[in-house]
Amino acid sequence: MLQRDVIDGVPVLWVKTPGPLEAALVFGRGAGDETFRTIGVTHLIEHLAMSTLPRLHHEHNASVTLFLTDFTASGSNKQVAELLTSVCETLSDLPLDRMNREAGVLAAEGSSPTDPTTAELLSFRYGAVGAGLASWAGPGPDRIPAEAVRDAAVRCFHADNAVLLLTGPPPTGLRLPLPRGTRPDRGTAQPVQSGPAWFQAEVPGPGIALSGDLDDPALVLAHAVLQERLRQRARHREGLSYEVDATRTHAGPESGEFTLSLDTRKGQEQRVAELIWEEALRMAATGVTAEELAEEVAGFREVWLDPRSTTSELTEAAACLLRGLDYKDAPTRLDALTKVTPEQAVQAFSTALATALLVVPCEVDVELRQPDGTPLPRGGCADFQELPSDVRVFKPSLFDRAISSAARTARLGVGATGLWSRDGEGEVHHVPFSEVVGVEIQGSGRVVFGRSGCHIPVVPDLWAKTGPAVAAIDAAIPASLCYETSSLRTHEDD
Repeated sequence: MLQRDVIDGVPVLWVKTPGPLEAALVFGRGAGDETFRTIGVTHLIEHLAMSTLPRLHHEHNASVTLFLTDFTASGSNKQVAELLTSVCETLSDLPLDRMNREAGVLAAEGSSPTDPTTAELLSFRYGAVGAGLASWAGPGPDRIPAEAVRDAAVRCFHADNAVLLLTGPPPTGLRLPLPRGTRPDRGTAQPVQSGPAWFQAEVPGPGIALSGDLDDPALVLAHAVLQERLRQRARHREGLSYEVDATRTHAGPESGEFTLSLDTRKGQEQRVAELIWEEALRMAATGVTAEELAEEVAGFREVWLDPRSTTSELTEAAACLLRGLDYKDAPTRLDALTKVTPEQAVQAFSTALATALLVVPCEVDVELRQPDGTPLPRGGCADFQELPSDVRVFKPSLFDRAISSAARTARLGVGATGLWSRDGEGEVHHVPFSEVVGVEIQGSGRVVFGRSGCHIPVVPDLWAKTGPAVAAIDAAIPASLCYETSSLRTHEDD
């Protein structure tokens, strides 16, 4: 039975379970709540808060996901209470003098809020904002301004944006000395790619994303059925893959992405991508069976009602509370699943299929068809065929043009409202100045990143006599969006 309490303004959710007390202090702030310019600031705050703890001999940790940050502990009531109080005190007065050291630790850790395939799908869908930041490294942890750390801590790490989860009654005398505040309004991320489309990215294997209501029981079941069909075909029938991972990621109060990603035997990436699309089309065309739905409901029942799922259920309740949503317990969710008909499942899936994004590794090409027989388009941020006539045009150096046909085609355009770049294949990329999310300063050059996920290098290695182009960028873009190249960047980051 879920119990509720309040300590120092922080809602407390707890369920009595056997074993030592487990606790998680959860904040409604994650990597997807940052900006491109401040990527990593939430993780840095987490590190700063944990850095002041003394050496402890009981389990404790902290983590940052796309939309949550938690501080966890397991042990005696006294041990847990002392850790929680210490974390709260530090969050209220962060040791900013440790920023440089913790930035180095973050660079060494190299963590990501989600797996690489899901990250690329989210970034392609939403660009370099919100959940789309998942695949971006950003300026680097050593380029996060101290003011951004203070601002994020004040706006998000307070009692009114926190929930404490416990596997037992709150320890006597527990204090959570956090300041009060106003819960941030996250809003809903707007997609830059609606789909359907396929694209290439640096991913270990193919994957697919479908947009929809994450609480729609019909789509939840259809997603699970597709996962199982792909597992049966890619692994058991054709021996091409070991696992099919499924995730559901919020992009708004209820909307988000249903994703599936497959690991792949080397050299079989194209075939696995084709299997994903074939099975998706087959489900939309022939539907699902009542037996398949019943099997998936049985699977959800086994997981959700398992006593070992208590922590997951508490986290689900906390996430709903922090998002301002009504929490539905496991029996309620299961009841909704049991009422889904095969017709409802295929209708929900067919609607979502119109938003499909298929990602494949960079060396893979596919030729796929939509349900109406037309080619599945290749997505990308290039949507212009020619540079506008009113821009100043820059070319590669005369030497580069003499030895490279691609350089002879490439052009950089700088206008009053933004940048255009035509690559060696004739595709034109565009970043409006009004949509710039970051500018990396590379000596006398600049790399301009746009909200859509497109970026344009304006550097001497690519273009001749770029002084006027750089001056135009510096004049148009606020200094707060500009940063020097990270001193922690490695060759692999380029």
